[in-house]
Amino acid sequence: MSSDGPESIFDVEFRAVTKRFGDLTAVNAVSLRVHQGEFLSLLGPSGCGKTTSLRMIAGFEQPDEGEILIGGVDAVGTPPYKRNVNTVFQQYALFPHMTILDNVAYGLKQKGIGKTERYGQAREALELVQLTGREKHKPTMLSGGQQQRVALARALVNRPRVLLLDEPLGALDLKLRKEMQIELTRIQQQVGITFIYVTHDQGEALSMSDRIAVMSNGVIEQLDTPSEIYDRPLTAFVADFIGEMNFLEGDITATSAGEFDLVTSTGVVVRGRGDATNRTRARIGIRPARLSIVAGQATGSANTAKAVVDSKMYLGDEVQVVATLDGGTRMLIREQRAGTDDSHDAIRPGDPITIQWERTAPVLLAESPDQAPTEGDSHE
Repeated sequence: MSSDGPESIFDVEFRAVTKRFGDLTAVNAVSLRVHQGEFLSLLGPSGCGKTTSLRMIAGFEQPDEGEILIGGVDAVGTPPYKRNVNTVFQQYALFPHMTILDNVAYGLKQKGIGKTERYGQAREALELVQLTGREKHKPTMLSGGQQQRVALARALVNRPRVLLLDEPLGALDLKLRKEMQIELTRIQQQVGITFIYVTHDQGEALSMSDRIAVMSNGVIEQLDTPSEIYDRPLTAFVADFIGEMNFLEGDITATSAGEFDLVTSTGVVVRGRGDATNRTRARIGIRPARLSIVAGQATGSANTAKAVVDSKMYLGDEVQVVATLDGGTRMLIREQRAGTDDSHDAIRPGDPITIQWERTAPVLLAESPDQAPTEGDSHE
């Protein structure tokens, strides 16, 4: 992966890019750098701006403000067919009357490449997506997963600088999606081409990406590695969108050496790590798996909370408990059954419990999305 030095050329770069549709600002002053050979996911809910961003890279849309560079060259105004990028859509758009081999070779034929050479390259692309032996089949003879592989081979055969993937696995069932996630990661690593992947599926982005750009309302709230985004979300939106998160709010009563004390309105003391200097109030998040249920009365006043059980559910190796704290805040707790004692099996709705957590569990969240960087080239 390329460095951030002055000699570095990014495969894609957004410089304060804005795109409007009438009164709607779909993408709002976004800056972004995509490294050579990187698997970057644009992740977020419907309407967050991720697909519009992808379409601007492809050339299907043009920005109203800002610059888009592909390979260090300004691409604004350059038509799609002149850009060294290819797009794979959720709809495979294969030619039904053509064989698989002809489908894959079609783009090369349009470029005027001779029959022997284009078929040779098409066969290599089909081998890459593990469809050797299906060359003479028509698309209707293949499963949905196999058709998606053909669409991928057709895009890769041109050896684009950047491959854009717009929710490509959305039409597949869960088992096929999981299989294709593994396949896409393998193929990307094998060919070394930069992949920019649009999805609303958090698990998909976490499992496949080198970095993830989490988008909301036309801005990038956080751009970082999957582990950083999961373990250290910058904003409440990122914390809530990536996995599940419990939130507590309160007054900062003490700060020292990168640690803080937060006291909620009902007296729960949260002691955690993070720079809360110059803040009087704050919001923290704690993952359900970082909480534990303590039988009987917990020792110590910090990082414990009394609650009443609302529901309990067995999830195979895990037990999930929803409980309400004094004051009405609901907390979701997930514990590995192997790590719990027998008293947990006796817990029933309506029972009083004590919830406990380590001081490394609370995540101090930014006061507003504006504090989240949009470039995010740290943690490389």
